[in-house]
Amino acid sequence: MAGKKYRNALTKIDRFHEYDLADAVEKVREITDVKFDSTVDVAVKLGVDPRHADQVVRGTVMLPHGTGKTVSVLVVCKEAKVEEAKEAGADMVGFEEYIEKIQEGWTGVDVIIATPDVMGQLGKVAKILGPRGLMPNPKSGTVTMDVAKAVKEVKAGKIEFRVDKAGNVHAPVGKMSFETEKLVANISSFLREVVRLKPSAAKGQYVQGIALSSTMSPSVRVKKEKFVA
Repeated sequence: MAGKKYRNALTKIDRFHEYDLADAVEKVREITDVKFDSTVDVAVKLGVDPRHADQVVRGTVMLPHGTGKTVSVLVVCKEAKVEEAKEAGADMVGFEEYIEKIQEGWTGVDVIIATPDVMGQLGKVAKILGPRGLMPNPKSGTVTMDVAKAVKEVKAGKIEFRVDKAGNVHAPVGKMSFETEKLVANISSFLREVVRLKPSAAKGQYVQGIALSSTMSPSVRVKKEKFVA
């Protein structure tokens, strides 16, 4: 059963009304009742069937104002790239020792970046990293020889997203402490990228719904026409 704060928040919104983006941000701000700086999340319902490979929506986007979260980054690479990764701000850098840690069940990091020459060995732990969204992938820019660029982008607010089995895409787009204008800019950047990635195989209405929420708050619907156009 939903808690008292959640039920109280529900009384302040019309669950079926679609708000302009800036108004939706303000409404989420109004109904958020927690004692910490909660994360703002956006969810998009897409008219795709992710069971078909040509309808999988996956990508990355740089949020202009970052996520507000301190992201921990592990770079898996050989000795030649260690110093470059450290200087770029990687929190952890190594090779075989980290593969061994992961094999033992360790996944205490937000993002893993790897150079192409270690992907064979990293494949040993793909079954552990994959379900947690941690497996490096060339499409997301996390498999690269330019580890410095990759680390800096992730630290600056680059996020990765992928459609789930139900056809939804979720992403953290900032903190409740952000100014409304900054949240609107971050959300708009994310939505534009999702729309840009519309698969040619997707038929009918692509963006079927957009919802905004914060940690432990109900969701607020967002008008989608502007982004669909």
